[in-house]
Amino acid sequence: MSIRIKKITAPETHELRHQVMWPNKPKEFVRLPNDEKGLHLGLLKKTELVCVVSLFITGNRAQFRKFATKTSEQGNGYGTLLLKHLMTITRDQKIETIWCNARVDKAPFYERFGMTQTPKKFMRAGIHYVLMEKTFEKKV
Repeated sequence: MSIRIKKITAPETHELRHQVMWPNKPKEFVRLPNDEKGLHLGLLKKTELVCVVSLFITGNRAQFRKFATKTSEQGNGYGTLLLKHLMTITRDQKIETIWCNARVDKAPFYERFGMTQTPKKFMRAGIHYVLMEKTFEKKV
């Protein structure tokens, strides 16, 4: 099976974000005000977009947002492949810390990649979130 990760546009992420993350909200709910400033990646299975993520870099910190895998494809390792790719990109760009606002029920997934939960928690649209981060070792 042909799996590849490629750079995509922000609008290419919107449909999958909407289907997976907020299907009961209007599509505008998944658009970010700074979408055009992000690096958007998609994982394709053959020609089908099955996983997306958006990365926003500020100084030596990077936040990834709107990480979504098509519901019927969850559990097949596609999110793992895309997140590993994202971690490699940020490390290669000398980013010191990568972080995200994780849904609390997804925190164990991110912990598998060395991310840790911070004390910062909040609720949005009825869903509990925790800020998670990972600091990369500086290479000498």
